[in-house]
Amino acid sequence: MNRYQQLVVENRELKLYLPPSYQDSERFYPVAYVQDHGDLFMDCLNYVEHLFSTGQLDEVILVGISPVNRNDEYTPWPADSLLDGNPPFGGQGRAYVDEVADVIKVHIDGQYRTLPEPGHTAIIGGSFGGLISMFAGYWRPESFGRIGMLSASLWYEGVMDFIRQQGSLPASLRVFMSVGRQEGVYKKNAQKNMFPNNLEAHRFWGENGMSKQRLQLKVDPDGTHDAIFMARRFPDALQWLFMKEAQGEELKAKQAQGEGPSAHPNDSLFHIPGTVTWSMQSDLTGREYRIFIAEPMGPPPEGGYPVLYSLDANATFGSLAEAIRIQSRTPRGIPAALIVGIGFDSDSPIVSNERFYNFTEYADTDELPVRPNGFQWPETGGVEAFHAFIEDQLKPAVERQYPVNLAKQALFGHSLGGYFTLHTLFTRPQAFQRYIAACPSVWWKNYMLYKQWEEGKARILQTGQRKELHIYVGAQEKPSMVQDARELYAFLKGQEDVLETAFTEIEGEGHVSVLPALISPLLRFVNA
Repeated sequence: MNRYQQLVVENRELKLYLPPSYQDSERFYPVAYVQDHGDLFMDCLNYVEHLFSTGQLDEVILVGISPVNRNDEYTPWPADSLLDGNPPFGGQGRAYVDEVADVIKVHIDGQYRTLPEPGHTAIIGGSFGGLISMFAGYWRPESFGRIGMLSASLWYEGVMDFIRQQGSLPASLRVFMSVGRQEGVYKKNAQKNMFPNNLEAHRFWGENGMSKQRLQLKVDPDGTHDAIFMARRFPDALQWLFMKEAQGEELKAKQAQGEGPSAHPNDSLFHIPGTVTWSMQSDLTGREYRIFIAEPMGPPPEGGYPVLYSLDANATFGSLAEAIRIQSRTPRGIPAALIVGIGFDSDSPIVSNERFYNFTEYADTDELPVRPNGFQWPETGGVEAFHAFIEDQLKPAVERQYPVNLAKQALFGHSLGGYFTLHTLFTRPQAFQRYIAACPSVWWKNYMLYKQWEEGKARILQTGQRKELHIYVGAQEKPSMVQDARELYAFLKGQEDVLETAFTEIEGEGHVSVLPALISPLLRFVNA
C-alpha cells in the first residue's frame, strides 16, 4: 500500500499519509486532519518520521485537506477585507467544519484503521487554518478532541468577543497554541493584534477552567507570521496532542505486567528531594519562566516562612536548595526558609538573551560599552514587564501555595541580576525587605542607578521601613567591577537613615566562583 495517497472525497482533495508501520501491522492509529493541503506536515515529514522511529511520538495518520477558498472556508462569519480591492471574507467556516466532521472524517474512519474517538482525533492548522481549527473545538468537540492552533489568526473581527461570550473551550479538549512575538508588529490594521490576542485567549481559557495539562502556548521570541515558524511547531503540536497520554498508558500497561521501570516520576533525572518545578508564562510578554521551589523541611514558624526569590535559577537554584536542605536540619540548623528560583525555559545555566531582556532598562548602543566579544548587545528593556510578572503573577502563586512571611522577603541577583536587584530596591522598595546584589553590573546604561537614587530614597522613606542591602564581589573580579562595587557601597553607606548596607569582598574568588562562597552567609541574612 502506498503511504502517500491523493484522494477525492465528494469533490474535496485530500493528501493522505500513512505511518511506516501501517502496512505491516493490524494496529489502529490516531488521526490528525491538517488544513491547507497538509503543507504543515509535508514541510517537516522527515523529522516527524524521526520522532516515530525514536519513540518520541506514537505514529499518526495525517490527512491534508485542500481548501476551495480558504478566505471563505476558514472564517467563522463574513467580514470586510483588510485591503481595498480584495474580496470580503466569506464566513463559511461552520459548513466547512461540518464537512470535515461528517464527510471527510467518516470516510477516513470507514476506509482506514483509525481510532475514531475525539480523544484520538486532532484538527490542526496555521494562520486562518489555526483559526478554523479553534472553532472546530467549539462547534464539534464530539468529533475533534485535539486542537492545534499554529499562529492562529485571532485578530479576525469579533473572534475575541466570541471567546469571551462562549467561555472556555470544552473541558474534554487538549489544545496546543503557538505564536511568534514578532507577528503583527509591522501591521497597521487588525493584524497588529495577532500576538496579544493569542496571549489573551490563552490567559482567558486558563482562568476559565482549562488546566495546564490540557492547554499549552509556545511563543517564538523571533517568530514572524511565516510558514517556517509554523512548520517548526507542527511536530511540537503532534507531541503535545498525542504523545504524552499515549506514552503514559503504555508505561502503565508495562508496569502492570511487571515490565519497564518503576513508576517514580523522576527516574530519568537527578532530583533534589523537596523541590518542585513550575512553568509560568508572563501575561504581558508571553515569555516562559521556569520556577524552581525548594520547600522547607520543617513546619512554618509563626507568621510564615521567610522567602528568598533568587534570579538566574538555572545556575544557582541547585546550590541554594541543597544548602538550605542541609543547613536547616534540626536541632542546630538555621531556621527553615522557602527558596523560589526564577529561571528560564532552557537547560543552559546562563541564558544570556533572556537575562539582558528581563533584567535591564532599555539602553541605546551609545549608552553601553563595546562588548568584549565585539558582538551586538541583545535586546534590552524588559525590566518593567519582569517586575510585573514577579509581583502580579509569581508572588501571588507562591503565597497561595505556601505560608509566606510577607515581612521577611528577600531578593538575590548576580551580575545583571544584581543590577535588577538594585533597580528593584530603588524603584519598588516595598517589594522586598532584604536585597542581595552579587557582583552587580553597576555600569549599566552609564551608571543609571546613581541617577535613580534620590527618587529611590524617597520611595524607601514612603514605605516607613528601613531596608537592608548586602553587596558581594569577588576580589579576583575585573578591577572595574570591584571598584564599582566598592564605590556603590561607599555611596550608599552614607544613607543609613533609610538603608542598612553591608559589603563583603571575597578573597580568591572571581565573577562566577564567588557564588558558592556567598551562599551560606546569604541564607543567614535571609533568616536574620
